[in-house]
Amino acid sequence: MALPQTENEAKILPDAWDFHGRPALRSSSGGWSSAAMILGVEACERLTTLGIAVNLVTYLTGTMHLGNANAANNVTNFLGTSFMLTLLGGFIADTFLGRYFTIAIFTTVQATGVTILTISTIIPSLRPPKCERGSPACIPASGAQLLVLYAALYLTALGTGGLKSSVSGFGSDQFDETDKKERGQMVKFFNWFFFFINVGSLAAVTVLVYIQDSLGRRWGYGICACAIVAALLVFLSGTKRYRFKKLVGSPLTQVASVFVAAWRKRDLDLPSDPSLLFNTDDIAGDHASKKKQKLPHSKQFRFLDKAAIKEGEASEGNKWTVATLTDVEEVKQVIRMLPTWATTIMFWTVYAQMTTFSVSQATTMDRRIGKSFEIPAASLTVFFVGSILLTVAFYDRAVVPVCRRVLKNPQGLSPLQRIGVGLVFSIFAMIAAALTEIKRLKVAQSHGLTNDPNATIPRSVFWLVPQFFLVGAGEAFTYIGQLDFFLRECPKGMKTMSTGLFLSTLSLGFFFSSTLVTIVHKVTGEKTPWLADNLNRGRLYDFYWLLSILSVINLMLFLFCSRWYVYKEKRLADEGIELEEEESAAACH
Repeated sequence: MALPQTENEAKILPDAWDFHGRPALRSSSGGWSSAAMILGVEACERLTTLGIAVNLVTYLTGTMHLGNANAANNVTNFLGTSFMLTLLGGFIADTFLGRYFTIAIFTTVQATGVTILTISTIIPSLRPPKCERGSPACIPASGAQLLVLYAALYLTALGTGGLKSSVSGFGSDQFDETDKKERGQMVKFFNWFFFFINVGSLAAVTVLVYIQDSLGRRWGYGICACAIVAALLVFLSGTKRYRFKKLVGSPLTQVASVFVAAWRKRDLDLPSDPSLLFNTDDIAGDHASKKKQKLPHSKQFRFLDKAAIKEGEASEGNKWTVATLTDVEEVKQVIRMLPTWATTIMFWTVYAQMTTFSVSQATTMDRRIGKSFEIPAASLTVFFVGSILLTVAFYDRAVVPVCRRVLKNPQGLSPLQRIGVGLVFSIFAMIAAALTEIKRLKVAQSHGLTNDPNATIPRSVFWLVPQFFLVGAGEAFTYIGQLDFFLRECPKGMKTMSTGLFLSTLSLGFFFSSTLVTIVHKVTGEKTPWLADNLNRGRLYDFYWLLSILSVINLMLFLFCSRWYVYKEKRLADEGIELEEEESAAACH
């Protein structure tokens, strides 16, 4: 029988420390006072990153005088790099620095990048001379000017990646999972986290974009720089109140060690009985076995089983020589998720068009509301953000109750079903975009505006709303479906990898968009370009049709992979093993 805790012991948290390395006290650390400062950092990060990205294509074409295809690639490469660097940030946080120092350092890096970007908009020599777009006298930005711009953008991307990799996890660290009250607060934290992301997004696509277009980029980017510096100062001010967790190591190391150990023993024969393979039960007093659920041996990817072949007692302490069977099965589970992971990349390629060519379309159309007010082209993404919020609310209130009755699923649609719905929305979005562009070009031709890239075509910009709305609705399904899938299916011992896998699909979607734009621009040439610098002389609708076709093919591959995939819970149930209860909030670490 366990002895009751003393009053002092009850105040001390079991697995958290303060900044000085002493056991953290429940009363004087963590909780909402600490989490609120972390939420502020995320809101400012979202405001800054989206405030730059959503209107960047107009800056690159209008101020730096780059072509439409080149500008679009710069935007998608910037966003793709930001999301891809979350993998680096997560590895550094889990292995070397911890989440606090990772956030502090990378927020400083982001602030530096945005400050350089702001300076580049103030100093005239860092920009080419002003001119009418399309004029023969229009000089593109020089190499030196682009070097400063790229240095600013990719420092910002580096900071964003490192910050984004740790901010949600560090926020959840401020709550004790073993305490019922704080566990409930942790769930609310993630609801507020999603809310603050959308607050930052809405502020970026409305207020910030308006300031950039009306008062100038120096004011817009200057506000971004001030916001992220203020967020850093607020974050550092809470240092004495934060709760810190010990480094646990990166799951990427586990994946690498299993493959290395299997490769080293590639010439050995597997034992006929899997029980002869090395497992956590063979380790006396191993603490890791208490944190990981023992997984049954599977017959897929059997070459990895060689990593668990025992070669003597001396090798058992070296993970690069021998891995436990549970570690091997966890890596197998990640591999099983890869087909689904790969078939979600295409959605984010479609999403990328909302910040590039769709914004370019908007710049050519009638954006007036009333007689005098003209909305910024990039502010059209407010319909995109609004669509996400409306779809989430509609799904919870209308779709889930119906699916509970029809599909007998208490959660409504399964994660893969939600992703599938999102992919369907992306197809319809590209069809709508192609049809709208065809009509826009017909109006331009009928008014004799084809050769004037600066003309305002007498067609309301709100004809673009359907494509923004459909992609936003698709994101509401795909984003949450992906997050649910990766959190649910990632092995319990590799939960930090789930966020990395999810964000890498966004990154690769942006990079694939850049690759596709480059190929299309090169193949279609200068005579009949799909992606012309003067959109009125291009065939952007053909590019949208291409994305529609690719999205249909991708949906078919996704459906095939979905039919093949078996959820972890069902596989364990078939083996007579009960899935250990995992807190959804804890999974978000």
